[in-house]
Amino acid sequence: MKKYDEDMAVERLTVSIEAELATAVRDAAEADAQNLSAWLADAARRRLAARGLRDVVTDWETEHGAFTEQELNDAQARLGP
Repeated sequence: MKKYDEDMAVERLTVSIEAELATAVRDAAEADAQNLSAWLADAARRRLAARGLRDVVTDWETEHGAFTEQELNDAQARLGP
């Protein structure tokens, strides 16, 4: 692990992804004015947050039962398109 400053320790990873996906990711990072590492780190954080939310929903449904169609529709309406 490398340490660039007192607040952030970083670790270099090597990953393999499909060529088309790699091109799309590079293009997206450039469009968002981010370097590739920052863009991928943000994507990983979002994925981890989604997993955390999924776990919260699963726990809630275990305790209270599955959400009804009406509850899901109401939630979707609040979130918007």
